[in-house]
Amino acid sequence: IIVAEAYKRLDFRDPKTMALQSSLATPECDGINHADFSIDGRYAIFTCEFTKSLAKIDFVDRKVVGYLKLSKGGMPQDIRVSPDGKVFFVADMMADGVFLIDGETFKEIGFVPTGKGTHGLYPSRDGKKLYVDNRGSNRIHGPPKGKGSVSVIDFATRTVDATWPIPGGGSPDMGNVSADGKQLWLSGR
Repeated sequence: IIVAEAYKRLDFRDPKTMALQSSLATPECDGINHADFSIDGRYAIFTCEFTKSLAKIDFVDRKVVGYLKLSKGGMPQDIRVSPDGKVFFVADMMADGVFLIDGETFKEIGFVPTGKGTHGLYPSRDGKKLYVDNRGSNRIHGPPKGKGSVSVIDFATRTVDATWPIPGGGSPDMGNVSADGKQLWLSGR
């Protein structure tokens, strides 16, 4: 699946030849970007960065199920499904936190404030925690030395356990957890 953001569509390509098999238009999803799949792979939810919304895509029938406008904020970024597959966590850079979305009903069920410029989401390898990077700025082209941080959300309680400041300032962007689960790596903007 190729996210053709500028064309507001998803392109399905052969994984070996990259030949285009089909395309799916997502006209109400300007800035279609990050996604995560349901546990059974039947659907995925994509963030629509510039329309303050999400798009749910049915992968069995390859069609748009619907769009969900978020209640506040306005720039959804990364998205991750909980280890039990019931809740999607959506980072929103303008809301300064994480929306909780019921994947089956496709409804907003909560919000967890984390920090200014919430952007990337990285689950711990044991599936107990979600590391959330906060850029320290709500601007897309924000300053390189913001007051960035990392918030640690407990998946079970859906609350912030800790917030770690970025030493010396900084604005974290994307990253991941090492294979052994001992280190969180974040790129600096």
